[in-house]
Amino acid sequence: MSVTIGIDLGGTRIKAVAIDTDGNVLYENYQQTNDGDDKAWKNAVAVAVKELQAILKIEKINIGLSAPGLPDEQNTAIACMPGRMQGLENFIWTDFLNQPTYVINDAVAAMMGEAKFGAAKNKKNVAMLTLGTGVGGAILIDGKPYQGSFNKAGHIGHMVIDHEGDCDVTGMPGSLEECIGNYTIQKRSKGKFTSTHEMLDAYRNGDSFAKEVWMKSVRQLAAALASVSNILSPEVIVLGGGITQAGAILFDPLKEYMDEFEWRPTGKGVEIVKAVYGDMAGAIGAACFAMSKQKDNK
Repeated sequence: MSVTIGIDLGGTRIKAVAIDTDGNVLYENYQQTNDGDDKAWKNAVAVAVKELQAILKIEKINIGLSAPGLPDEQNTAIACMPGRMQGLENFIWTDFLNQPTYVINDAVAAMMGEAKFGAAKNKKNVAMLTLGTGVGGAILIDGKPYQGSFNKAGHIGHMVIDHEGDCDVTGMPGSLEECIGNYTIQKRSKGKFTSTHEMLDAYRNGDSFAKEVWMKSVRQLAAALASVSNILSPEVIVLGGGITQAGAILFDPLKEYMDEFEWRPTGKGVEIVKAVYGDMAGAIGAACFAMSKQKDNK
């Protein structure tokens, strides 16, 4: 049986999976990232790999690693990651892990997992957003991931929503990432909440301020998705990442706002679906990417 490890290096958690060629998840492993201490999260990745190798009883194994930022042309490292996760840029994972390791942007990885085995299976034109610490994005055109020049296509999170808003890590003012990414929740809630999860718990318990902050973010997300629909006209938009765990209190008002904003000249709107793999899509997609690179190298 051929097995591949996929790692998703997120701002909050490191998720690792071992999958077979049919996309079956054989084992999972979660670790805290501890962003701010690059030695800690690099070692956490190594521990996750070693634990999965021990369970699988495999000494040499191909690894796909998804991370925020733009990969280099050889997919050996993240070449550009401004503002966060110091120590990630130009770090060669193959040398560190002593295993063949292929690096890909986290949102593109999530798209690959959903396109091969998940919510976008058998779809040709798809957009995906990952809602988490920040907001990632990826595009599938004619069944293939579109990365564009410099590997930066699909960064929907850096779409401007409010041109008078604060700049995000790329310098874009009032971007979607600023509007709904978990890393701005303290600013958006005037210091009342430290995480989106905490705010949504308050919303469920009747906190009117939490509801106000959340509904503004969902409305801004809908404006962005309606714009994506106008620009790309995808069959489906897949939403993944930790914030989608909000469930109905995300998807129900989002549908209402899309009904308000989306241009539907034929009467049919874009389908918006939750990623099949939830917050594991990046890890699974990274493994899919490693599988494809292994085939290319044969």
